[in-house]
Amino acid sequence: MLKLIDTHAHLDQIENITEELKLAVQAGVEAVVAVGVDLKSNQKNLELKGKAQTPKIFTALGIHPQSLEVFDEEEIEKGIRFIREHIKDAIAIGEIGLDFWYKWAKKDEIKKEQQRAIFKRQLEIAAEFNLPAIIHSRGTWKECLDMAQAAGIKKANFHWYSGPEDILDEIIKCGYFISASPAVAGSPQHQKAVLHVPIEQLLIETDSPVFYREGENGFRAGPKDVARTLKHYCALTSMAPDKAAEIFYQNSKRFFAI
Repeated sequence: MLKLIDTHAHLDQIENITEELKLAVQAGVEAVVAVGVDLKSNQKNLELKGKAQTPKIFTALGIHPQSLEVFDEEEIEKGIRFIREHIKDAIAIGEIGLDFWYKWAKKDEIKKEQQRAIFKRQLEIAAEFNLPAIIHSRGTWKECLDMAQAAGIKKANFHWYSGPEDILDEIIKCGYFISASPAVAGSPQHQKAVLHVPIEQLLIETDSPVFYREGENGFRAGPKDVARTLKHYCALTSMAPDKAAEIFYQNSKRFFAI
């Protein structure tokens, strides 16, 4: 069986988590990187990490930019403190970043500045503890890249990248990674990015429990569906699944130092 690692899943948001983890093991998933988006999700992911034996759960701690729409400043500060207090439990800082395409942020410069401030603080934590940063960069690819570089980030993954190729070239030059999700089956922008990046700088993920449209229907992703990402990548590139899976497996272990 192929050895797989889902490098980006929101395990705290999956309702039938016990069953989904069983299915993941059956699909060959040896490990999952559970990414956080706010204080409660970071706490829950750490609880799951302590309970689950297979697959192995690793935690990335972070405050997602969308959290600024939901939580007040006090809650965000609690979230930042929690990350620092539990930094030894983290293999990465994420999911962090910028997103000015949200309606609440699009025309609000104050909200944009708040996003930048929280992102910068978390990048500084990643740099301080020499941890990778898992970056959400929808519509803000260049600014996220510039801020990561300015913070001295050595390892960054631009999760589910679908931005311009010229910025992707800069990401590649920096030695940073991008990750492919099951959207690679039908998103031209995502396909273009995935095909452009060297496989040595590519990870595979699910972003569970995102709902993906595929054909006439669709599916609610679980960590098992990282096998779909692999399948779609191999269909695009004509690479043998066993060869691609081994490269992605080693990429993941190297990137996260696991």
